[in-house]
Amino acid sequence: MTSDATVPQSRDILVTSALPYANGPIHLGHMLEYIQTDIWVRFQKMRGANCHYVCADDAHGTAIMLKAEQLGRTPEEQIAQVKVEHERDFAGFLIGFDNYYSTHSPENRHFSELIYARNRDKGYIVAREITQLFDPEKQMFLADRFVKGTCPKCGADDQYGDNCEVCGATYPAQELKNPRSTISGATPVLKANTQLFFDLPRFQAMLEKWIRSGTLQEGIANKLEEWLSAGLQQWDISREAPYFGFEIPDHPGKYFYVWLDAPIGYMASFKNLCERRGDLDFDHYWRKDSTAELYHFIGKDIISFHGLFWPALLTGADFRTPTAICSHGFVTVNGQKMSKSRGTFIKAETYLRHLTPEYLRYYFAAKLGSRIDDIDLNLEDFVQRVNADLVNKVINLASRCAGFIQKKSNGRLSAAPLRDDVAYSLLQDFMEAGTEIGEHYEQREFSKAIRNIMALADRANQYIDEQKPWALAKDPQQDTQVVQICSVGLNLFRLLMIYLKPVLPQLSVEVEAFLAIPALRWQDHRHLLQDHSILPFKPLMQRVEMRQIDAMIEETKTEVAAEAALAQAPTANAQAASTNAQGAATQEAAKPTAIEAIAPTIQIDDFAKVDMRVARILHAEAVEGADKLLKLTLDLGTETRTVFAGIKSAYAAETLVGRLTVMVANLAPRKMKFGVSEGMVMAAGPGGKEIFLLSPDSGAQPGMRIK
Repeated sequence: MTSDATVPQSRDILVTSALPYANGPIHLGHMLEYIQTDIWVRFQKMRGANCHYVCADDAHGTAIMLKAEQLGRTPEEQIAQVKVEHERDFAGFLIGFDNYYSTHSPENRHFSELIYARNRDKGYIVAREITQLFDPEKQMFLADRFVKGTCPKCGADDQYGDNCEVCGATYPAQELKNPRSTISGATPVLKANTQLFFDLPRFQAMLEKWIRSGTLQEGIANKLEEWLSAGLQQWDISREAPYFGFEIPDHPGKYFYVWLDAPIGYMASFKNLCERRGDLDFDHYWRKDSTAELYHFIGKDIISFHGLFWPALLTGADFRTPTAICSHGFVTVNGQKMSKSRGTFIKAETYLRHLTPEYLRYYFAAKLGSRIDDIDLNLEDFVQRVNADLVNKVINLASRCAGFIQKKSNGRLSAAPLRDDVAYSLLQDFMEAGTEIGEHYEQREFSKAIRNIMALADRANQYIDEQKPWALAKDPQQDTQVVQICSVGLNLFRLLMIYLKPVLPQLSVEVEAFLAIPALRWQDHRHLLQDHSILPFKPLMQRVEMRQIDAMIEETKTEVAAEAALAQAPTANAQAASTNAQGAATQEAAKPTAIEAIAPTIQIDDFAKVDMRVARILHAEAVEGADKLLKLTLDLGTETRTVFAGIKSAYAAETLVGRLTVMVANLAPRKMKFGVSEGMVMAAGPGGKEIFLLSPDSGAQPGMRIK
């Protein structure tokens, strides 16, 4: 084991997680990776390393174009809105990025063009004519994501034309079996076209050595070795217009394939951090002879891009390769693949409406090791483990001791620990355990660290059970003994929280406040709190109940049903109901001077077609060129919407942020010269300054339906 004394405190470490794709929300399957990375980064920072954690939205590619078109937005609007949602969800799970950026950025364009040019100038980029899938109805070449069919490797149906989401294989789109165009549904034909390729086979020898350098887990290295043995193929790095991405400088009309510029986004996000900070040297972390450490945390499904293409591209461009690529498995729920119909395809935002983020952080940590095994989120086990470990063992230890310290010594811990061998030995064991637990964190063996910590928690509670301070407290002459016993108990609790801090950062902040101590560092396990005043104990964590799990599952099912209904909802009734914001945007109508007459009556079935939802205003801004409009970004719980509302005369934009209001959620999107309005907010009043937004009662949450 590596002792704390030999750990280099000046380590320079750059850490990344895979970039989430900017065409949808974050779900619990995604969160495994960011929680794993965040725990490791927090441990490194606690131990004194100069560690930086960067990430970004993966914002390019055909799927972004398709999603934006489906929603009536520009790709730029789509990625900007999703970035807000992603950052919200990551913050909710306490993911501590030093920088969260976007691949659609000037820094990413710069490094994509630089890496391309350096490889091109060395002869690693070749142009050759190929046959490519062509849509005969739309008269266009089809990018990989415009084609679906059967995987040529494993036979899985409904796979895209670049890689299989079932077996992880990559292949040229023309190898896809039974292909169809996702644009027109037509069967594509093969047509000659010139594309650019990265000459990956020229890096065969370099990669054979690199994958056995200790950079990869053994299972991943074995898989990559199979592909190397089969022979590497040139990698197509260009795509035809229409494509949302960076145009290749010396080939107008062709664009960098998203998987070229996506990993380069790691460099771009760090460069942006360096420019904002001013005290970081980008080259120190990325030059070929760098002494800094670089770690990528990724899922096992994208290892070919990170384990073959990425190191070869970096080598060809004279940049350093990663110190390690840390792969993990997938998340299953109750032993099965996450399912929308069963309500187990749970969005991060949905989880956070029902449960504390640190419950999931702890549960994942208790199951995560350095291997690439899948992680099962068994929901009953989740409830039992959180309650048994965190509430009953860790928090209860503090609860059992703190009250006696307040009553018997006015909140002050004893000046020295007990002199008896039992207490002394226990404290020494707890302090010395930090070395082994720290090594488990370093090696990403989080489950082993948690097992060690909970074994210590059992010993701490056993000590309190045996000493019985509640019995001794009945005799005033035993007050000193009670304070000493409970001071030992709270010191044991503090040591447990040092070891749990990478996993439970928010709870640690609350514990630091309770114990009246500075932020805990890893080296603090070497000393005890003595003759020190603490604050009165307050409950630090609540038990999780199965009813909370059930409610989360039911809400997920409701969300899935609502999304399906919204996708199929007729637009005529919604358009007929449009009487406020969108009308104001197109007509800028004269202000009414009296209360308007009641409209003709409607039937209950007509009213039932209008889906009114609670929404939170995330952002509001004036619309240039419109006297009456504000552009609102609304949080609907499961998604965000952009709505143009004619309420500028009554509300200053900055006063609306954070406010709850009511919107019609199933109104058909309407394209205006200012953008696309995706609903309408509900307001009343004659006009001018007398416009009043509808607001739900306190306690309402975004996404709730108005009944």
